[in-house]
Amino acid sequence: MASRPVKPGRLFVIAAPSGAGKTSLVKALLASDPSLRLSISHTTRKRRPTEAEGREYHFVSVPEFEQRVARGEFLEHARVFDNHYGTARAFVEEQLRAGSNVILEIDWQGAQQVRRAMPQCVSLFILPPSRAALAERLARRATDSREIIARRLADAAADMSHYREFDYVIVNDNFERALADLERIVAGKGEDLRSSRPELAHLVKELLAPA
Repeated sequence: MASRPVKPGRLFVIAAPSGAGKTSLVKALLASDPSLRLSISHTTRKRRPTEAEGREYHFVSVPEFEQRVARGEFLEHARVFDNHYGTARAFVEEQLRAGSNVILEIDWQGAQQVRRAMPQCVSLFILPPSRAALAERLARRATDSREIIARRLADAAADMSHYREFDYVIVNDNFERALADLERIVAGKGEDLRSSRPELAHLVKELLAPA
């Protein structure tokens, strides 16, 4: 008897402004569902002492990165400050063909590129519950000056203005609830979390209001 063809997996693209809690939510999601595959980006950034090759990133030289770009090996790639970052096309396609769902943690610009390359992907954006909460989280993360925190808030506002480009939006006002929402979307049960839902308008207006 012929074996059934494997149902392809789905690619979930998750983006958020700095301070919204994306990394913690993705980590918890992966722990709750070990069948999910996390796409590890390539970067030309120097490896930090706490990092391991293939765990946080695949660390490559600038010439190697540029060769991979020329060969079309990246689903998306970008230069952030002085470093390059890219998502390997082969890993993602291989996992999807094998029937695994893949998580890609990325910024909104990378998400645009991935949507163009793989229109069938599912994209999610994570918002903080308020501007005050975002400012508090950014201030808590590092001993930065007020000027740097203000700049990060401005950068976050620019990121958040793109929320409607995504299929779904999760508001991270309560970590357990936000994680449950994320799990529902991955399970295909998050229709009430569409980015077009009217109740997001007031929150986004507050988040994007000039400081």
